[in-house]
Amino acid sequence: MCGIVGLYLKDDALQPELGRRMAPMLIEMTDRGPDSAGFAVYRNGVPEGWSKLTLYHPAAGYDWAGLEQGLAAALDASCEGVRRASHFVLTTSAPAEEARRWIGEQHGDVRVMSVGEAIEIYKEKGLPREVAARFELESMAGSHAVGHTRMATESAVTTEHSHPFSTGRDLCLVHNGSLSNHNRLRAWLRRHGVEIQTDNDTEVAAGYLTYRLREGASLDEALQAALKDLDGFFTFAVGTRDGFAVVRDPIACKHAVLAETDQWVAMATEYRAIAKLAGSETARIWEPVPGEIYSWQRAAERH
Repeated sequence: MCGIVGLYLKDDALQPELGRRMAPMLIEMTDRGPDSAGFAVYRNGVPEGWSKLTLYHPAAGYDWAGLEQGLAAALDASCEGVRRASHFVLTTSAPAEEARRWIGEQHGDVRVMSVGEAIEIYKEKGLPREVAARFELESMAGSHAVGHTRMATESAVTTEHSHPFSTGRDLCLVHNGSLSNHNRLRAWLRRHGVEIQTDNDTEVAAGYLTYRLREGASLDEALQAALKDLDGFFTFAVGTRDGFAVVRDPIACKHAVLAETDQWVAMATEYRAIAKLAGSETARIWEPVPGEIYSWQRAAERH
């Protein structure tokens, strides 16, 4: 049993309020996931040719400045970094894969949480209220966010096993449910060049979408394929550079609620999280149809 929340702002004027609106939704799902919590926020897109990496190390005094300076010197690149608790958001003019490879070689104890142009991922063990406060979620502006509160069932309670998971550029996934064929799929994805860092089934689902997108599928096509190839019960919320999507498996054991107004779209495992939003009382509210994909993105209509 876990909790999922998502908020997509259709009205750009609301972007300064994203974190303030998102935090109460995440906290409301505490009883569904008291072990750990996390969120992905899309904001502060980097200049063309640059990349943004979210990094994690558990040591409070970790030498992030040394990592930043070392990468800049080794790759002859410009770098800018901001620390938030145990995480560090690094923007760099170096190619993302070169930066990631250098970090792995020179700072092997640092985990790369996400890579992209706009995505930032923050997650930790602890109650959702504590995690939201630690990373100052309420102060964050942005276009959209997805969040997760975890009650561990199939893997350890660690920061690394917390959601969201990101295995592709600006792509992340949060999940309520369980997959029965994740071990076989993990091995298959690794053979096809998708990096999987944990034994968590959710990371396999994220890796599956990454593989399909690399093969040229659209997000909707990748999710349609997932409905056939992923065995188990699931509700997914997926974040991308320009939007987000929601899908439930065809049996739909894991419930979810969607709500939409002229200003925003929200998703949650339970309506009480959406009720925290201003305007929820007049929103169009519905339960996602099993096996149907709902997606929103900038410069396009929902399909």
